[in-house]
Amino acid sequence: MPNNSDLSSYLLEKIQQSTVEASLMEVCGTHTMAIAKSGLRSLVPPNIKLLSGPGCPVCVTAQGDIDAVIDLAARPGICLVTFGDMMRVPGTERSLQEIRGEGADIRVVYSPMDALKMAAGEPDKEIVFLGIGFETTAPAVAACVEMAAERRLTNFSVFSLHKVVPPALEALFSDPTVKVDGLICPGHVSAVIGLEPYMKLARDFHMPCVVAGFETMDVLQTIVMLLNQLEKGVAQAQIQYGRVVRPDGNPVALDLMSRVFAPSGARWRGLGEIPGSGLRLADNLSNYDARLKFEVPDYEDKEIKGCACGEILTGRLSPQECKLFGKGCTPLKPIGPCMVSHEGACAAYYRYTV
Repeated sequence: MPNNSDLSSYLLEKIQQSTVEASLMEVCGTHTMAIAKSGLRSLVPPNIKLLSGPGCPVCVTAQGDIDAVIDLAARPGICLVTFGDMMRVPGTERSLQEIRGEGADIRVVYSPMDALKMAAGEPDKEIVFLGIGFETTAPAVAACVEMAAERRLTNFSVFSLHKVVPPALEALFSDPTVKVDGLICPGHVSAVIGLEPYMKLARDFHMPCVVAGFETMDVLQTIVMLLNQLEKGVAQAQIQYGRVVRPDGNPVALDLMSRVFAPSGARWRGLGEIPGSGLRLADNLSNYDARLKFEVPDYEDKEIKGCACGEILTGRLSPQECKLFGKGCTPLKPIGPCMVSHEGACAAYYRYTV
């Protein structure tokens, strides 16, 4: 039985021998980092392009939504609890990190359960958890909302910026200016949603789809599977990451999400407003919806001058094609979210290619 090194060499040789002209897009921030770290873009032949798509939840968060969060966090009596990635994301005028330096109560956690504990332990403080992420993180937040309701915690709420992936992919592939021939599907998201959404993409857009794991060999095998489909002229939804992903996903997580959240329109950086792509709190749990509870206004999406994050997130440009990349915009002084998040395409390119 060949070892992983031999198998990886075999798969890479198959890819390098392919004559198929193909642009393959990954839509997972972890894949973005894995592909950059392994140097795969430099190993595949020129006829195969590996594009980054809207796979980083921090990166796709609309500018106006970031400004709305900053508005809320700056209010007296509010404690905003967030994942660390959001701290340095620049709003139109300032970031969460900057207003924390001015005295705002903003706390970084690794789990939404930490915010629930804060609410129970600090009853005089309004604890707002900032819900960021796709179907991977939404179930854990949903569980916290249900627990807050069971415990009748009145000082806990969620500012939901959660998004779901399939509607965004449909919007992306409906755009004739986006040139993608195959989809490297997100492993973590797919562990929740299963294969059915990609079967629809394969059918409606003739888009080959393969759910991929995160090791270098996983990605290589996924590329080979996509190239095989393209060579045969077929479009199917397949699972490479079978050790984790099942065709029906995770029914328990899906049921939990359906109890707590309701579909809503959501704005995506680079894609605009996409119906049904967001998750708001269900009507019977609206008292845990921070937007409603604190009457947070909608903010207009204002363009970051010179930043090409929107074009990068839709595969129209690579990070190096942004005029600010590595010059005005670096990890130490980021201008756009794609350079801030550890899952952002610009951060990945800068870390492993500059």
